[in-house]
Amino acid sequence: MDLILIAVVSLGAIGLIAAIILYVASKKFAVYEDPRIAQVAEVLPQANCGGCGYPGCSGFAAACVKAGSLEGKLCPVGGQPTMEKVAGILGLEAAASEPKVAVVRCNGTCANRPRVTQYDGVRSCVIANSTYGGETGCTFGCLGCGDCVAACKFDAIRMNPETGLPEVDEEKCTACGACSKACPRAIIEIRPKGKNNRRVYVQCVNKDKGVIARKACAAACIGCGKCVKTCPFEAITLAANLAYIDPAKCKSCRKCEMECPQNAIIAKNFPPRKPKPEGEAAAKPAAPKPSAPKAEAPKAEAPKTEAPKAE
Repeated sequence: MDLILIAVVSLGAIGLIAAIILYVASKKFAVYEDPRIAQVAEVLPQANCGGCGYPGCSGFAAACVKAGSLEGKLCPVGGQPTMEKVAGILGLEAAASEPKVAVVRCNGTCANRPRVTQYDGVRSCVIANSTYGGETGCTFGCLGCGDCVAACKFDAIRMNPETGLPEVDEEKCTACGACSKACPRAIIEIRPKGKNNRRVYVQCVNKDKGVIARKACAAACIGCGKCVKTCPFEAITLAANLAYIDPAKCKSCRKCEMECPQNAIIAKNFPPRKPKPEGEAAAKPAAPKPSAPKAEAPKAEAPKTEAPKAE
């Protein structure tokens, strides 16, 4: 009986001492968390996509509260309406942000870029890029295995079986950047949607010289530089045999699109161009101008004959 009592008392004493230690530790090492972090996290979409540049929605909420400013911060999934709610909680101003969308910068369709090998292994763009380099002769273009499709949490991208390229659903795309990060060849770019959802970009990332690039893909940029010379706004640069259009400078005049000999420049969501007017009908022959009246030559007077004088 004494042994049982001693054991109970000992265990109770140990539990009491442990509770005191935990209480003291909780007070000493307590971390204060601003209650506004939880309020901000509550209005976020909780997609945890990382498109904001922070580890999940809770990390983004903490960054907004600690920064004391919303400049340069955007939740790509919630967009401007969500940022306005965050601004209301924090008593800050939400700067207007330009909506963005994922853009596939490769036009290496099955027709433009014929297959030279066939691979029957694991369908993964990362594996293909690090091992055999893909089934086509282009070492820069889309590998067609669909890693971007698997990475998208919003079902906004799919593989087109006819072209073998990914296609983005602009209505569903949140510009979170997950597809861009999943692509080992960086052919997916997050670009501004543009005014009236219209944008102009080079649909190629091939940096080979013109002859090599065109041999691998019929629609490849050959780095001729004609678009650079044509652009009146200096929005196009040429580096490593590849043209790039700066969306911040581009005014969507589409002059570069008409100048590109490879049709590598794409004008998205623009109305179709008006057909060129046919040659005008042959001009009617002009009526002959009235000629000036010719001056009449003076008439020659007949020689006067004198009558013979009478004798």
